[in-house]
Amino acid sequence: MRSINSVFIIISIWIVILNLPFIIINGSENKMPSKSIEEVLEESTDELISIKGVMGTAQGLCNGQPCIIVYVVKKTEQLIHQIPSSLDGYPVEIEETGVFKALPE
Repeated sequence: MRSINSVFIIISIWIVILNLPFIIINGSENKMPSKSIEEVLEESTDELISIKGVMGTAQGLCNGQPCIIVYVVKKTEQLIHQIPSSLDGYPVEIEETGVFKALPE
C-alpha cells in the first residue's frame, strides 16, 4: 500500500512539473475578454496616451488573435514597465514608431 501511495505522489508531482509552463503561459493575464476590444480601447486610450512617450493606440492582430497595440516614440524599459501586458484579457504589444508628424497638404 505504501509503495502505491509513493508512486501516486511521484506521478502527481511530475504532472504538475510538466504542466507548469502551460499554467504560467495561460495564467490570469490571458483570461477571456469580457468586453469588446473596441470598448477596452475606448476606456484605456486616454490613460495610455497620458504616459510620456506614448503616441497612440490601435486594434491589431498578435499571433492571429485580437490585441491592443500601443505606439511609442522609443521603446524603453521604463515604458515597458508602465504599459500593462494585457488589458481586460487582450494582450498589449508595444511598437516603436518615433514621433508622429502630420503630412503636409
